[in-house]
Formats: sequence, C-alpha cells, structure tokens
Amino acid sequence: MSCEKKFARDLRAQGLRLTPQREIILGVLHEIEGLATAEQIYARVMEVTSSTDISTVYRTLDLLQEFHLVASIDTPDGDRRYELLGLHGPHLHLVCRKCGRVIGMPLDAFRPFLAHVEEVHGFAVDLEHLSIPGLCAACQEKD
Repeated sequence: MSCEKKFARDLRAQGLRLTPQREIILGVLHEIEGLATAEQIYARVMEVTSSTDISTVYRTLDLLQEFHLVASIDTPDGDRRYELLGLHGPHLHLVCRKCGRVIGMPLDAFRPFLAHVEEVHGFAVDLEHLSIPGLCAACQEKD
C-alpha cells in the first residue's frame, strides 16, 4: 500500500480527510532525500502553494508520525529533523554529537537487543524515534 493510501485510510479512521495541503506536504517528503527540518519542508511546500502555513506543516508531520509514516530525531544543533519511513523502512539513526551528521543504520545488528528488551521488560521500542548519539569516524580522527 502506498504512503498516500495509508495516510488517507488512517485519516478517515480518525474522522479526518486528506486535504490538498496534507497531500502536498506528503509529496514534498517524497522528494526530499534524507532528513529535513519542518522549516525546510515548509520552504519546499511554499514553492508549490502559498495557501499552507507552518503550523499546518507541523500538524501534518505530527499526524504522519502518529501513523508511522515519518520518523523524527533531535540533532545536537537543537533542530528536529523528519524523514519519510517509506524510503528506508525502520532503521536506527547514529547522530554525531560534534558535527551533527546523521547516519542511517539497518536494524539487523540490533534485533537481538530489541527482542531481549521486549522479552525481559515487556517493552516495545519505538524504532521510528530511535537514535544513538556518539562520534562519527571523521570527528574521531580530528580528536
């Protein structure tokens, strides 16, 4: 099922509609490679239409996260960045605390850990928001 169809279905289930503004925001997310701030997404939306304000972008991003179509991470520069999950599926984000670089990492190596957390603690990890801070290879070399 496409992102658009899933989003429309999930919206209807909550008594909401897929408005033109929501559709444009989702379309912009499909065009952006990697992570983007809400302000960057808003700037791209404004290239398509001026009938959308920044609060609509934030509310739509919240809905997309609620429906597990978008992930967000907080970066060391204090910005929250968003990423469409349909492009990569669930994955971890390795975030360099020095330069802010974000590296996507497949879950394969972490699956045993995630299974252990669920089995021992009965806790299901929210993968869409999982990020691990540290230092990237380039910053380690500089130090």
